Amino acid sequence: MLVTGASSGVGAALARAFAAEGADVALFARSEAGLERVADACRQSGRQALVVPGDVTVPGDCAALVARTIERFGRLDVVVASAGLGMWARLDELPETGVLRRLMDVNYLGVANVFLPALPHVRTSRGMLVAISSLQGVVGVPGRSGYAASKHALQGLCDSLRIELRGTGVGVLTVMANWVRGTDLRARALGPDGRPREVAAPHRSTSAVDLDALTMAVLRAVRTRQRRVFVPGWIRLLPLLAEVAPDLADRIVAGRMAREGRGA
Repeated sequence: MLVTGASSGVGAALARAFAAEGADVALFARSEAGLERVADACRQSGRQALVVPGDVTVPGDCAALVARTIERFGRLDVVVASAGLGMWARLDELPETGVLRRLMDVNYLGVANVFLPALPHVRTSRGMLVAISSLQGVVGVPGRSGYAASKHALQGLCDSLRIELRGTGVGVLTVMANWVRGTDLRARALGPDGRPREVAAPHRSTSAVDLDALTMAVLRAVRTRQRRVFVPGWIRLLPLLAEVAPDLADRIVAGRMAREGRGA
């Protein structure tokens, strides 16, 4: 299998978990040192781990990743696109739209860049394409307009791709996670100036999910070849509420984000 964003956070946790389940893994991220640490952990499970440094926004890097994976392992069963970038800023705080393009490059095109060269091999294995998305891929959130837009684009890609692949045996899974404890995504989130905020308030929300819980949910979803999984499960109610009572859903989301802003 292949995991992007594998040097830390969700990607690293998933790589270790899949290796513990018996998978050989190809690990991809910009940080070679981080990848080597994760690879060592995977090898301790008795599995092979291939380290491929690169950037998901560079199509050539992604094509080389797939080629090296096939060269090393001979097949490709599961592709997990976990590389992602956040943003904490209102649209009217941005001096220009460069930060929005950066988010689309990573969160949307960064997935397409990997899925495209991987598709022929995943067709052969009748495997799975997995995108680590967010609840914000189906629900708008104030102060996250750029991030939510990029995840909405990713959701559209995956939903359309799933239909295009009907009858091929290839599964397409999107993971709709809420806030995740145990990652540095918040600290790396871009501010209005396009630079990482570098400071993240701790998660105090009861809706936040532990990294281990998210990892186990993804493993189960891949085993059972689901098309979409919400983590925690109850958050699937919010998109439904947005359809039947949109004003109420907006008030709930706005209230939650106001409490987050106060460190609630």
